[in-house]
Amino acid sequence: MTTKKNFEESLKELESIVSKLESGDVGLELSLEQFEIGTKLYKECKKQLSVAEKKIALLTESLKEEEL
Repeated sequence: MTTKKNFEESLKELESIVSKLESGDVGLELSLEQFEIGTKLYKECKKQLSVAEKKIALLTESLKEEEL
């Protein structure tokens, strides 16, 4: 995970990691590595969603102001 991914790419990778971990087919060391990557992806997705929510709130507010 060296380059910044867009939300959809990060989410897809996170879902893949979760699937691997839930399968139980990976060893402890790989599971820990994947979990670490997964937590970073989760944080990045959460951050990107927060930014999007703020933009939506600002745009919605600007629409309300125009209606007045």
